[in-house]
Amino acid sequence: MTLKNSTDLLIHGLKRGVGWLLQSLLVIAILLAGAWVSMALWFQLPASRWLIITVIIGWWGLSSALLIGWFARRIHKTVAYGSAGCYMLCWIVLLCWWQTIQPQQNKHWAADVDRQVQVEQTGHLVTLHNVRNFDWRSETDFTPHWETRQYDLRKLSSLDVITSYWMGPKIAHVLLSFGFDDGQYLTFSIETRRENNEVFSTFGGFFRKFELSLIAADERDIIYTRTNIRKEQVYLYRMQVSKATIRSLFNNYLQEARELDRQPRFYNTLTSNCTTIVFDMARLIDPGLPLDYRIVLSGYLPQYIYEQHGLDQHVPFRMLQQQAYINPLALQYAQSAHQQFSAAGSSAFSRAIRRNLAAQPLDR
Repeated sequence: MTLKNSTDLLIHGLKRGVGWLLQSLLVIAILLAGAWVSMALWFQLPASRWLIITVIIGWWGLSSALLIGWFARRIHKTVAYGSAGCYMLCWIVLLCWWQTIQPQQNKHWAADVDRQVQVEQTGHLVTLHNVRNFDWRSETDFTPHWETRQYDLRKLSSLDVITSYWMGPKIAHVLLSFGFDDGQYLTFSIETRRENNEVFSTFGGFFRKFELSLIAADERDIIYTRTNIRKEQVYLYRMQVSKATIRSLFNNYLQEARELDRQPRFYNTLTSNCTTIVFDMARLIDPGLPLDYRIVLSGYLPQYIYEQHGLDQHVPFRMLQQQAYINPLALQYAQSAHQQFSAAGSSAFSRAIRRNLAAQPLDR
C-alpha cells in the first residue's frame, strides 16, 4: 500500500468518524429538545390533559420525521427539507408562545404565600408590612396573621442559617434568621408562590410554573411549622460574621423585597431558589466566595459555610451539626406552657430552639 493510499484511507476514516459524531450529536440534541418541549407543554399548556398528551405525541412524531428525513436525505430530499422546515416553524411558534408566559402579582395565591413583604425605611428604622405570623395546628388548619413590624438596624446582633430537610440529606430548604438586641428574631425564606390547590413540583420549577416569593416571618410560624407540623428535620447554625456583614445581608433582603414588589419573577429550581439567591446576596458582600456543588445540593450547605469559616471553628463540623439539630427542642417547647400564640410564645420558642447555641459564639 502506497503512502498516498494510506493517507486517503485515513482521511476517509476521519470523515466517516466525524460524520457519525455529528449525526449522534444531532440525535441527542433532538431527544433533549423533545424532552424539554414535552415538559414545557405538560406544565404550561392551558388545555386538558388529553389534549396536552396529544400535542406531545405530535411533537415526538415531528421529531421522528425530522430524524428519518435526515438519514434518508440522499433518497428523499423533499421529505428531509419539508420535515426540517416544519420542525423549525414549530420551534418558532413554541418560542413565541413561551415568551408570553410572564410572572404575575395577582393570582389566587395559597394562603401562606398570599402576600409579599413590603418595606418602608427611614434611616436605621425599617417598617415591614406583611410579616407572616400564622398559628399552625396542622398543614391545613391554621389561623392567618399578617403583621406590620418595626426594626432598628442598629440593634441587629446575630445571624443564624437554618436548613430544613424533607427528602434526604442532599436537598434542604435554607432560611436565614436575624436576631436583635431586644430578643426579636425575623426569618427570611425564599419560596415558591403557589396558587390555591397548587402543589410544588421540582420539575415544574424548571418551567415557569411558580412565581418567586420572599417571606418574612416570625420563627414561631416558619420554623415551628417545619419542626412540629411537617415533621421535617431542621438544623440551626449560628453564623460567625461581623455585625456589619449581618446588616449588609439584611439590607440585601430588603432590596430583594422591594424588587419583587415592583416586578415579580419566576422561581427556578436550579438557578433562582432558596440557596442560590442567598448565595448571590452573600457574594455582593464577599465577591471572593467560591462556587461549589453544595450551592445546588443545599443539604450540604452548612459544611460549605464551615469550610469558609462562617461557622464556629472550635469544634469539628460533625459535633456542630449535632448541636444544631433543633427538632427535640421544638417538640419540648410544644409540650410546655409557652406554646400559646402570643409575643411571649414567639420569644419562648426562639429561646427554646437556641438552647444548644452556647457552644457557638458570635464573632463580634
